[in-house]
Amino acid sequence: MLLRKLLILAAPAALVAAAVASAASGHSSQVSVSTSTLMPGTTFSREVDFTSRGPIVLDVVTAPKPDGNVYSLQPALSNAQLRGTETLTQLEARVAVGATTLAIDGDYFNRKTGAPSGILMQNGVLESAPAGGRTSLGIGTDGQLTAGRVSFSGTWQGSGQRRPLFLNSPAKGKFSLYTPAYGTATPSESGVVEAVITPLPAARLGTPLDGTVTQVETGGPTPIPSNGAVLVARGATSEAELTAEAPVGQKVEAFLSLSPDWSGLASAIGGGPLLVRNGKPVFHASESFDPRQLNSRQPRAAIGQLRDGRILLVTAEGTNPAYSIGMSSYELAVELSRLGATTGYGLGYGPTAGIAFDGKMLTRPSTGTEARLSDALVLSYSGVYVPPPSAAVLSPNGDGVGDTETLSYRVARPSNVVATLAGPGGTTITLANGAVPPGLQTLTWDGSNGTGPAPEGAWTFRVTGTDDRGVPTSAERTLSLDETLSTLAVTTGGRGLPTATFQLTRPATVLVRIERPSGVSVATVRVGPRAAGAQRVTWRGVIGKRLAVRGRYRLEVDATSSVGTSSLAALFSFRPQTHK
Repeated sequence: MLLRKLLILAAPAALVAAAVASAASGHSSQVSVSTSTLMPGTTFSREVDFTSRGPIVLDVVTAPKPDGNVYSLQPALSNAQLRGTETLTQLEARVAVGATTLAIDGDYFNRKTGAPSGILMQNGVLESAPAGGRTSLGIGTDGQLTAGRVSFSGTWQGSGQRRPLFLNSPAKGKFSLYTPAYGTATPSESGVVEAVITPLPAARLGTPLDGTVTQVETGGPTPIPSNGAVLVARGATSEAELTAEAPVGQKVEAFLSLSPDWSGLASAIGGGPLLVRNGKPVFHASESFDPRQLNSRQPRAAIGQLRDGRILLVTAEGTNPAYSIGMSSYELAVELSRLGATTGYGLGYGPTAGIAFDGKMLTRPSTGTEARLSDALVLSYSGVYVPPPSAAVLSPNGDGVGDTETLSYRVARPSNVVATLAGPGGTTITLANGAVPPGLQTLTWDGSNGTGPAPEGAWTFRVTGTDDRGVPTSAERTLSLDETLSTLAVTTGGRGLPTATFQLTRPATVLVRIERPSGVSVATVRVGPRAAGAQRVTWRGVIGKRLAVRGRYRLEVDATSSVGTSSLAALFSFRPQTHK
C-alpha cells in the first residue's frame, strides 16, 4: 500500500508515546511534540513533560479573545437540555451550525441524570443555578472572563406574597421552576402540584418574568411549554399555597438574580476550583470539593485568559504510566500560570476531560473511547476556515500518489470569496472568485497554471472572504509542488529483507525511516546524497543490535532537494529468513 505523507493536525498518540520513551531514557526532560494552526489565530500544541513520577501529556489551545464578532465562547448543553449526556464530539458537531468550532469538557455533573453541578447561563438566560461553596466562571460580551463565587435567589408571586423558588432543580418542601432548558417535561413525581405558565419570558436575570397560569396538575411529569415554564410545589404547605395563589388564569411573576449581579454577562458555566488569580497559581481555593477530586492525578481540563485577553484551553491527559499520568488540580494551576494566564479556572476531570475540534478529538480519551458528558465550553469561529490540504506535497508525475491536490474552505455565512494559490517567482493562480453560500467548498489542483506545469516549490493556498455583515476574514495553508520523488515500491528478497526502489528526478539527500504502523520509529537508514535516477535501498532488518521481530512495518523515504522535501511511504511485512 503506497502512501503520500499527509499534513497532520496533531501528533498521534503513538508519536507521543515515542516521545515519552525518549524522555524516559534520559534524552530530554521536555519534548515538544507538535504545534499546528487550527483556525486563523488559533494554535494547538502538545508537549510531553517527563517528571520523576512519570510522563505528562499537556495539550494547549491558544485562541483570540472571543469578542462575539468572529470568535465567540459559549457553554453548550448535551442534547440541548440539562438532562442527559452525549460525547464531546457529538455535542461539538451538533452546535457547529456551519461555523468552525472547538469544544472542551465543562462542568462536573450528576452521573445519573446528566445535570451539571453548577451554573449554566447561555446568551443571558439562566438555566442552572451556581453550586454553593464553589467558584463559577462568567464570560462577558467582550470576552473577558470573571471567576467568582455567586449565589442564586429566585422568587415567585401570584395573588399572595413572594415565595422562594429553585430553578430546574427538585427540592422537597420547596417550589421549583422548570424552564424548557430542563427538558420536555417535569420529573415524574407524585404528591405535587404543578402550575403551567404560558407564556413566560426566558429566564433572564434581574427582570420580572410575567406570565399566566394556564393549567394546574397534580403529579408529574407535566409537559414544559417551549414558551413558558412549570412551577412545582412539594409538601402540603407549599401545595396549598400554590393552589390558592396560582389558579388557572392567575397572573404570576418570577424574579431571578445572582449575587454579585452577573446580569451583564453573556454566559456562565460551573466547574472549579479557581486555579490562577492575578497570574499566581492558587494552592488552596477552599472550595467545596472532596480532597481526592483535587489532589489525585487525573485527566483534567481548564480555561485561562492571558493578559492581552487571549484564551487558553488546556487539558492534561491521563492516566496511563506509559503515556501520561495526569495532574493534580494544583499542578494544572502551575502549568496555567507558566503559560501566562492571569486567570485560570478548572473544568471537568476524569474520563470526560478532553478537547474536540471540527468533529474529531484532539486529545486521547483516557479509557480508549469517548466518555459522555453534561456540558462543554465551545469556541466558535465564523470566518473563513481552510482545512489542511489533502496532502502536504503535490507530485503530478503519474505514479498514482499525490497527482492531484484537494483544497477546501468553509464559510459560516453567505460571503464573497477569492481563493488563490501563490507560488515561486510571484506566480499567482486564482481558483475561485465570487459569491458562495454557507458551507464547505472544494477545489482541486493538478499542478498546472492554466497553460502548462506550474513551477515547483513552496505554495500558499489563501482564501479571503467578506460575509453578509461586511466582516472580512482570511485563512491560508501551505503545501509544496515537488516531483523529485516517485514510484516507491518495497519488495523482500530471498532473505526476507525489505528493499525500497524509487525514482529521483533531480539530486537529493535521501533518508529512509522504518516505523511500526502505529507510527513508532524503530530504525533510520541514512542514505545520504543521491544523483537523479533509479534508486535502491535495503533495510537489514536490525533494530539497534537485534533482529527485528516479524510483523507489519512502514517504510518512509524523505528526499530533500533544491525544491524542498517530499516523502513517500509504503507498508510491508517483515519475515526474516534464517540460514544455517
